[in-house]
Amino acid sequence: MSPLGTVNESSKLGWRGLIEEYRAFLPVRPDTKVISLGEGATPLIYARHLSELKSANVYLKFEGANPTGSFKDRGMTLAITKAIEAGSKAVVCASTGNTSASAAAYATAADVSCIVLIPAGYIALGKLAQALIYGAKVVQIRGNFDKALEIVRELGETKPVTVVNSINPYRIEGQKTGAFEVVDQLGFAPDYHFIPVGNAGNITAYWKGYNEYVSAGKCDTLPKMIGVQAAGAAPIVLGHPVENPDTIATAIRIGNPASWKGALLAKSESGGDIFSVTDSEILFAYRMLAKSESVFCEPASASSVAGLIKTDITPGSSVVCVLTGHGLKDPDTAISQIEVPNAVDATIEAISEAIFL
Repeated sequence: MSPLGTVNESSKLGWRGLIEEYRAFLPVRPDTKVISLGEGATPLIYARHLSELKSANVYLKFEGANPTGSFKDRGMTLAITKAIEAGSKAVVCASTGNTSASAAAYATAADVSCIVLIPAGYIALGKLAQALIYGAKVVQIRGNFDKALEIVRELGETKPVTVVNSINPYRIEGQKTGAFEVVDQLGFAPDYHFIPVGNAGNITAYWKGYNEYVSAGKCDTLPKMIGVQAAGAAPIVLGHPVENPDTIATAIRIGNPASWKGALLAKSESGGDIFSVTDSEILFAYRMLAKSESVFCEPASASSVAGLIKTDITPGSSVVCVLTGHGLKDPDTAISQIEVPNAVDATIEAISEAIFL
């Protein structure tokens, strides 16, 4: 057990959703109609094996427990709420999967249309199925995420639609609440905060949240922000856009992050780092989390833990790794990592032999 127990004190019981819980920190009017699915209050799980491995106190902020299974719900509740406040009747986004699922769900809750542009052949089917079942109009384009986002920006400027990608500042405002929860759950800010970096909105948002909580007297210190990119999609690490990003971690397969500057600011101001891990390292962490910590996350989420595994940290430190999405977002990858057992006769003898009793 953690010295603080299983840090899981934010309970859904009585939880009013992020906007109501953190209204004082968010840009909403008293009369604003809030669009919420009860997002937030996600568990902060003490990782016993990782803690032993790193001689530290390691916690996993499991964002897969959000309504659509990813951290995107944090920003989407506010983005859609503000879109409705402004009188919008339709929203649009480019997506590698999680954004589309979240946008579609919250648009449905708000009774507005949702248009999603996705790169053909580069989205986990579990996420695409979500967007479609929620009722979004999904268009696959012959191009990557960055091209899709370019088109979405143009649609936002020329058509009567609200863009809900992380270029929408309300997405960052909503996502910063993850930092509030970490502090509320731990009772302090961690020494290190590891986080996957794709479009870079989340690292930007968490750093903003931690700073606002310090200013409000909710915590006394700030963590080192450690951003982790996939080696095949590491434009910030390389220092230039990647034209054709490629990685098993589809949620961070982005070659030109919209919040690039925010990520660099978080790194420099916190004294942190941004580096890359290979797909092999991501998959190792992905399997380890399931087998050792009983947490099933999507591959992109595991990049934060892959980054922790290869980083030298001060013994005794407190560490938070954000796991951005649920493992069921990408069942194909999970299936590729397991060996399906062969069928045996339905007898005690055959079963005993199969399990080596």
